[in-house]
Amino acid sequence: MSEDTMPRAEFDYVVVGGGTAGAVVAARLSEDPDTTVCVLEAGPSDVGDDHVLRLDRWMGLLESGYDWDYPVEPQERGNSFLRHARAKVLGGCSSHNSCIAFWAPAEDLDEWAAMGCTGWGAKDTFPLFRRLETNDAPGDHHGREGPVTLRTIPPHDPCGRALLAACEAAGIPVTPFNTGTTVVRGANWFQVNAREDGVRSSASVSYLHPVLGKRPNLEVRTGLQAKRLVLGEHRRCTGVEYLAPDLFRTHSVAARREVIVACGAIDTPKLLMLSGIGPADHLRETGIEVRVDSPGVGANLQDHPEGVIMWDARQPMVTSSTQWWEIGIFADTEPGLDRPDLMFHYGSVPFDMNTYRQGYPTSENAFCLTPNVTRARSTGTVRLRTRDFRDKPRVDPRYFTDEHDVRVMTYGLRLARRIAEQAPLADWAGAELAPGPQARSDEELFDYIRRTHNTVYHPACTVRMGAPEDRQAPLDPRLRVKGVEGLRVADGSAMPFLTAVNPCITTMMIGEKCADLVRERA
Repeated sequence: MSEDTMPRAEFDYVVVGGGTAGAVVAARLSEDPDTTVCVLEAGPSDVGDDHVLRLDRWMGLLESGYDWDYPVEPQERGNSFLRHARAKVLGGCSSHNSCIAFWAPAEDLDEWAAMGCTGWGAKDTFPLFRRLETNDAPGDHHGREGPVTLRTIPPHDPCGRALLAACEAAGIPVTPFNTGTTVVRGANWFQVNAREDGVRSSASVSYLHPVLGKRPNLEVRTGLQAKRLVLGEHRRCTGVEYLAPDLFRTHSVAARREVIVACGAIDTPKLLMLSGIGPADHLRETGIEVRVDSPGVGANLQDHPEGVIMWDARQPMVTSSTQWWEIGIFADTEPGLDRPDLMFHYGSVPFDMNTYRQGYPTSENAFCLTPNVTRARSTGTVRLRTRDFRDKPRVDPRYFTDEHDVRVMTYGLRLARRIAEQAPLADWAGAELAPGPQARSDEELFDYIRRTHNTVYHPACTVRMGAPEDRQAPLDPRLRVKGVEGLRVADGSAMPFLTAVNPCITTMMIGEKCADLVRERA
């Protein structure tokens, strides 16, 4: 859409970021025909774009033109080559990821509530998961009429079937997911948010595509990057400045009621800090006027660090798949846990993006398990590199700076080997390509992890919500930015801590919750 066809300069609500949560907020708020909504999305539209819409092509989006492709700062104990893929397209990371679909564990949500996030416990939020989904799994708790299609992956992959049998032989039962009960130890085919025709059921496909061009009160403007939030008198957010389509002029759009920032866990704190909302000392060092001293903005960065163990396959691997990563395995590394602290994704393809450069062999006919730390204790930061909105921020996850994460990941590599040694996988597991059988000790395994680990691309918690009196929490439980009127945040950055499972559907739930709070004027 060109600037000449954008007559409105003012709306009731402006949503900055048309991603996983922002698309939900915009669609829900615009259900009221008397409410006007504008979405500003920096990336292109996904409408009609099979590169984005076809789920089985998702790996081709990494480090592409649809990816902000954020490097990490040099890591003392982690992989400094690692890149954080953040989607630059309508639908955000739900248009960019592998669409693994989980309800958040009730224990996670109840802990959010116990941390001061009133209204975010399981009893408050489970109805929102039900509202958003149309799920093919059994259970009265599931939704059957929501916009997002959730379905269980069909068991077509023979190596995957052998893997599940090997898990059972290793003491990890086959257990269905999304039953309303947290799986602490179990394995199964994932559920994914995707249609049977292979099109992803992203936030944009599910919430925006059905209404684009049909609601005169909704404008979705793509290809427009936000520069800063406009704070008026009494520190009220009155709109957003953005880079015009000519790529050098600044235009603005005003919000009569509220601005909702939904740019994700890296770009939301960046935009707040560019607007003078953040740690005062850092803002001053960067040459930005401090409007609200909020030390928690850009702090508390959490993620699921991911390792890889890969085998050459003795038989031909599948040549088609829903999204190539179809099975999940949960495990507990110590007794008494109410949530798993270790998760694996099974890939029916080689995953050598971090191992090959380190000299490990590879194969075009391979499979892998990727252990990840579900409750990682290492936390990092997002900081501005300069005051120029065009510059990428400094992303420092500080991976493996807490020994807990080292212990869990090392345990995961050994557990993966134990699974692969079981008889059901004997016809599939050939030579261990990475880290290779020579790596046995804790020191050798961690040296491999440190050099080759990746991320599950789940950065979160950088503008976390908390109790009104919690100074380290930039948001109150109603997602309002403390110290500013008319401004909320709705995306993964708002999580108090990262869920133990893939967080995409939880981020959609945050969008649903935000829309409810806005409509309640709460």
